[in-house]
Amino acid sequence: MGELADKIKGNVNEAVGRAKQESDDPDTRDEGAGQELKGKGQQLKGDIKGAINRL
Repeated sequence: MGELADKIKGNVNEAVGRAKQESDDPDTRDEGAGQELKGKGQQLKGDIKGAINRL
């Protein structure tokens, strides 16, 4: 998977995770926090791939 794809997936996961955190259900809020963190990790992965490709 390429740099751009990782960043897009990361953005989507962060957005969905933030939306889930607005839920009244504590389990859904916890799931949203995890999904947002996963998205941040995917974006970091994309950034690292981009940096490696630019070397």
